[in-house]
Amino acid sequence: MREIKFAGRYVRRYAVFYIIGIASLLLVDLLNVYIPRFTGQITDGLESGTISMQQIWFLIGKILLFGALIAVGRFCWRYFILGPARSVEKELRDDMFGHLETLSMRYFNENKTGDLMAHFTNDLQSIRMLLGFTIITAFDASVMLVLVLAQMVVYVSPSLTVVAVIPLLLIMFGDYYYGKIMHRKFLEKQQAFSDLTDQVQEAVSGIRVIKAFVQERRERMAFARTNLYNQEKNMGVVKLQALFMPLLELVIGISGLLTLLYGGYLAIAGRITLGQFVAFNQYISMLVWPMFAAGDCITYISQGLASLKRVMVIFHERPDIVDGPDANFSIDALSGQIDIDHLTFSYPGQASQPVLKDIQLHIKAGETLAVIGRTGSGKSTLANLLLRLYDTEPDMIRIDGYSLSEIPLATLRENIAYVPQDNFLFSDTLENNIAFGSAEKDPDAVIRAAKAACVHDNIMEFPDGYQTVVGERGVTISGGQKQRCSIARALMKNAPILILDDALSAVDTDTEDRILHNLRTDRAGRTTLIIAHRISTIQNADHILVLDDGRAAEYGTHRELMEQNGIYRKIYDKQQLERQLQEEGGDL
Repeated sequence: MREIKFAGRYVRRYAVFYIIGIASLLLVDLLNVYIPRFTGQITDGLESGTISMQQIWFLIGKILLFGALIAVGRFCWRYFILGPARSVEKELRDDMFGHLETLSMRYFNENKTGDLMAHFTNDLQSIRMLLGFTIITAFDASVMLVLVLAQMVVYVSPSLTVVAVIPLLLIMFGDYYYGKIMHRKFLEKQQAFSDLTDQVQEAVSGIRVIKAFVQERRERMAFARTNLYNQEKNMGVVKLQALFMPLLELVIGISGLLTLLYGGYLAIAGRITLGQFVAFNQYISMLVWPMFAAGDCITYISQGLASLKRVMVIFHERPDIVDGPDANFSIDALSGQIDIDHLTFSYPGQASQPVLKDIQLHIKAGETLAVIGRTGSGKSTLANLLLRLYDTEPDMIRIDGYSLSEIPLATLRENIAYVPQDNFLFSDTLENNIAFGSAEKDPDAVIRAAKAACVHDNIMEFPDGYQTVVGERGVTISGGQKQRCSIARALMKNAPILILDDALSAVDTDTEDRILHNLRTDRAGRTTLIIAHRISTIQNADHILVLDDGRAAEYGTHRELMEQNGIYRKIYDKQQLERQLQEEGGDL
């Protein structure tokens, strides 16, 4: 099976450990099956009066010795099998996280966070059980079954063994159907858990919106429905186990009853000794474990294979954006010249709805280009394409004369600093957040970047200063502070190209002016792309591109665009009027 082959790549790394563990397990099983023979010998000797006290102590000593060896063996198989299973779980988790980081934005747009989290928790736990406890159980149950049956036939009675084992054969047929049904039910259970995890994650992330719109009751009801569905799928697994296990006990009980009846008859008739009868009952008790283990094995195998299948889906996913055959790995630095030639782009699956249409631009290294336009006009898409988060047709975008496909992805993104619309801060210190994209965490450089982003004074007002730990996604600081910390992080990178995607929308105009002044001073000679809605943000740019429905409606300097009396002039006049009305309202 593909799942077993996939898991085998990890298990092979610990082959020696598994071999030692299985050898220890075999030793334990061999020692176990001889203990009933010792008790049988003592019983027969006592009944016939032919055993001495010295012989009894000798047999007891052998039982104690075997018990000590069994204890050592059990420690060994736990260490050498369960230990590697934990290691495989860790390596799988590391590899899965690393693989997720290589995937393109499309994958994360199409898959929910909660479902991915379930893969890292429940699915990996089931795989660990498959590669640890299940291997132990399956091997131990199989070996014990063979060894115990052999002892029952050779040491006691073949006919009694047949009578006792016939009911147990029913378990083999039950196990087959039980496994098929359990596999399906466990897949449903895991998917229900994924849905539940995703709903909790979204509710916690959006708790401020929920409270602001007084939707707590609605969210509780939605969560209750999802939680109920999760409970139902879990109960489906539990009900199946609850049905199978008692039936298993019933069959074992019938086998024990037949042993007492027929075995008692054979002992009375003198065809077996009393010691053999006692030993046989001990062997029957030892068969209970393999029978129960068979049910557990099927459960864990079904769950483990289902989880392996779910995890393999992630590993089989391939990134859309990769270094192609034309990538030139000798390129290790960029100066920042950008050429856009007849750029037309549609998002995957939306070929009939191009977001950008026939865009042509030339940005010299060191220049500042501003992009403005209505919502949905394609401004952020242009930034995403420069970062190569999505691919375009060859040669539509060139940097320093190289097509984007020629520039290695790592080099391209190392040479671009980016401040997205959705400013994301990690749950870490402000210092670490600002230094996130830099090779070295220089405290002085962090402070310089924070000062350039006009957030240094705000940080120093916090009790712990730069060591202040912000909450998840930066929720413990204001939107403006989070935005300026993101700008500081980009400036800290000191890249040849800087992209600000509506990065000043949450700051006041005075702070905006200071940040823009710092950018002109600190980034002299380096390329900057500013995407904004406010003309005050972009009016000093070297060139301004006005996008309208994905097309380059206007292009020029602030003065040139004002003289054209077109879209740009209308946006300017509207914003000036809004500003005037706000000032008059403030005076009132």
